[in-house]
Amino acid sequence: MGKNNDHTSREFGAVESVPANARSLAFWDMVATWIGANANNGTWYVGGVVAGTAFAGSVCVTLIANPIAYMIMALIGFIGFKVGTSTMALTRASFGVRGSYLPSFLNTTQFIGWTAVNTFIAAISVSFICKEWLGMPAFGEPGGNTTMLIGIAVMSILHLLSIATGHRSVKIVERIGVCLVLILGVWETIVVLQNISLEAIMNWQPPADKRMPLGSAMDVMAAFSLGWVPAIAEFTRYGKTKATATIAPMIGANLALFWFAFVGIIGTIGMAITTGVYDPNHSDPSTIVSKLGLGSVALLVIIITSTTANAVNLMAAGISLTNITKKLSPITSLWLVTVVAAGLTVVPLFLASFLHSFILFLDYIGMVFGPIFAILIVDYYFIYNRNYDPSALADRHGKYWYSNGFNKVALIIWVTGVIAFLLLQKQPFFVSSIGATYPVIVLTGTLYYIAAKLQAAAHTSSTATEDTNAY
Repeated sequence: MGKNNDHTSREFGAVESVPANARSLAFWDMVATWIGANANNGTWYVGGVVAGTAFAGSVCVTLIANPIAYMIMALIGFIGFKVGTSTMALTRASFGVRGSYLPSFLNTTQFIGWTAVNTFIAAISVSFICKEWLGMPAFGEPGGNTTMLIGIAVMSILHLLSIATGHRSVKIVERIGVCLVLILGVWETIVVLQNISLEAIMNWQPPADKRMPLGSAMDVMAAFSLGWVPAIAEFTRYGKTKATATIAPMIGANLALFWFAFVGIIGTIGMAITTGVYDPNHSDPSTIVSKLGLGSVALLVIIITSTTANAVNLMAAGISLTNITKKLSPITSLWLVTVVAAGLTVVPLFLASFLHSFILFLDYIGMVFGPIFAILIVDYYFIYNRNYDPSALADRHGKYWYSNGFNKVALIIWVTGVIAFLLLQKQPFFVSSIGATYPVIVLTGTLYYIAAKLQAAAHTSSTATEDTNAY
C-alpha cells in the first residue's frame, strides 16, 4: 500500500492541507489582498465596456452581477478554508483525481488570457508614449500595429523580470502596483469631474447602434468577477477564521471593483461627452488617459500596474500548470506561461478589435467556469455534506478516484452546462435582461445534484444486490 501511495504522489502530486496553526492571514489582511486584486486596469476597462448601457444601466449591472459572483467566491473560499488546499486541488473531489486536469487546464488558459488583456492595454500606453517621444504611430493609427508589437515585446520583458524569482519578486511588484493604480484612479476621477458635471454623465446616452444590451453587460461583469474564483482557495486556506475566508474577500473585492468600475464608467462617458464621439473600442484605460490629457506619467503608471497585475496572473497560471504535470518545475512553468501569453497578446492585432477579443474571452470564462463552480459547490455542500477528505485527494484507491480517476457524471454535466450557455446566450430574453451566466450556474448545479443523487442510489442498490447474492 505504501508503494502505491508513493507512486500516486509522484504521478498526481500530494495534496497538502494547511494546518490551523500555520494560518496567518487575518481578516483585514484578506480585505487588503482583494482590494489589491481588483484595483487594476482590467477593472477600469470592464467599467468602460459596460458604459455602453449608459450610466444607470452600467451602475445597475455593477451592483448586481459582481456581488453574486463574490458570493460564489465566498462559498468556494470556505471550502478552501475547511479543507486547507487550493481550488484546483479541490476539484479532484468533484471531478476526480484525473478529471481535475480539465479545470486546471482551463484555469491556466484563463490566467494566460488575463495576462494578454493587461499586456495589450499596457502596449497601447507604450504606443502613445512612442508617439509622444519618438513620433511613431500610436494604436489605431496607420502603422500602429508595428508600435504595438514593440509595446508587447517591452511588456513581455518586464513580465519576465517581475516573475524572475517567483513569489518574492511578485510580492514586491504587487505592493508597488496597488499604490500607483490607486493614485491614478483618484487622479482620473478628479480630472473627469472637474471638467464634466456628474449630472451630464448621468444623463448621457450612447448612440442606438452602439448601445450594449443589459443581459450582455451582465455576462461581461459576471465573467470578469468569476475569473477570480479559481484563485480564492490559494488565499483562504491561510485564513485564521471563517469570516476571514468568506466575508473579508467579498468586502475587499466588491469595494475595489465598485470604485474602479466607476472610474472606467465615468472616464469612458466623460471622453464621449468631451470628444462628441462614443466608440466602445476606445474604452481602454490607455486611450482614455491619452484623450483626457493626463500625459506620459499616467501612461507609465498603466504600464507599471499592468506588470504588477500580470505577475499575479502568471503565478496563478503556473500553479495550475503544475497541478496537471509534475515534470515542470514552478519557475519553468512561470516562464512557459509568460512566453505563451506574449504570443496570445498579438492575436487581437489581427482580429476585428481588441474589444471584440475581450468580450469573447469573458464569454469563455463564463461558459467554462460557471458550470465548474456550480458542480464544486453542490458536490461539497450537498453531496458530501461539507466533508472532503484531504488525504484522499491524491489516492488512487480513494473515494475521489471514481472511474479510472474521472467522475463521469461531473464531466457530462459540465459539458451540458457549456452547451446550455451557448444556447441561452443568444436568446433575446437573456440578452436583454439577466444574461446567461447565472441561469446556467443554477441549471448546472441542479442537474448535477439530481445526477449525483441518482448515481449514489444506483451504487447503493448495486452494493446491496451483490451482498444479497454473496449471502
